[in-house]
Amino acid sequence: MDAELDLHSIRIVRAIAETGTITGAARQLGFSQPAISQHLQRTEARLGVPLVIRAGRSIRLTEAGALLARHAVAISSALDAAAGDLAELAGMRTGTARIAAFPTASSTIIPRLLRAMAEKHPGIVVTYVEAEPPEALTMLREGSIDLAITFSYPGDRADPHRDIAAGLALTPLFTEEMLLALPESHPQASATDVDVRSLLGERWIAGCPLCRGHLLAVCETAGFDPVIDYETDNAIAVLHLVASRLGVALLPRLALATASVPAGAAIRATSPVSMRSIQLVRHADATRVPSLAATIAAVRSLTGDDWGLQRVS
Repeated sequence: MDAELDLHSIRIVRAIAETGTITGAARQLGFSQPAISQHLQRTEARLGVPLVIRAGRSIRLTEAGALLARHAVAISSALDAAAGDLAELAGMRTGTARIAAFPTASSTIIPRLLRAMAEKHPGIVVTYVEAEPPEALTMLREGSIDLAITFSYPGDRADPHRDIAAGLALTPLFTEEMLLALPESHPQASATDVDVRSLLGERWIAGCPLCRGHLLAVCETAGFDPVIDYETDNAIAVLHLVASRLGVALLPRLALATASVPAGAAIRATSPVSMRSIQLVRHADATRVPSLAATIAAVRSLTGDDWGLQRVS
């Protein structure tokens, strides 16, 4: 018998990959658990290969199932694009947009974006999950989100954007300066900008893995290896550690847009200047889906000047 696939089978396998169980897949797709199980069994019989392995109450995809799940992402993206074209033709103004962004964006870009979407496009349901760039890009490749707002540092050897799968598009949004947080009592606190080379021997507070990698690169250029005592991607925590004279740190300007600098901490520019870029990553055909096109336009309209940052032309 010729191996044949149908869209329902593809959706089932993808849902199992995303939820990890047949029960979860049934709940996600709006069917009963027995109906999903029976359809899966018929699909396996038709294809002549098992798609899942059952062990008690647990379940996992076979190699064939995992292969089908990977293709399901591209197939679903194409179906969404087709539905978007039809929706546009019919004048529909409903839909969904699933977004992931890094923690600093959660208190700056995302609240304004969600408010703008609610005001301008109340029929579009926007969901949000916080994730650092490597995790957000993985979620985008796997199809669990539609748009990822990420950041990167120029020349970063561990930049996850270099491994973007074919079919993803990157839109630069703006660049922002990295600033030095140091105790007010520090000898360099009186300077307008601080030469990084003068910080040899300081104790440092590092952020997420990407930010830590950038700190290492900045200090390497300055001729020394930083001594890192603490690590947290919570900007408020970093500022209070600095104010307690426990170390110095590099923070993006965006992180300071909504955080109050506590007494005892000072913010200074660095010499040389250190920058990072913010970008929107999506599937290449995302703009064909009206809900995503509207969300992309809203992202681009909100970023940059809102926080005194430099927009990418």
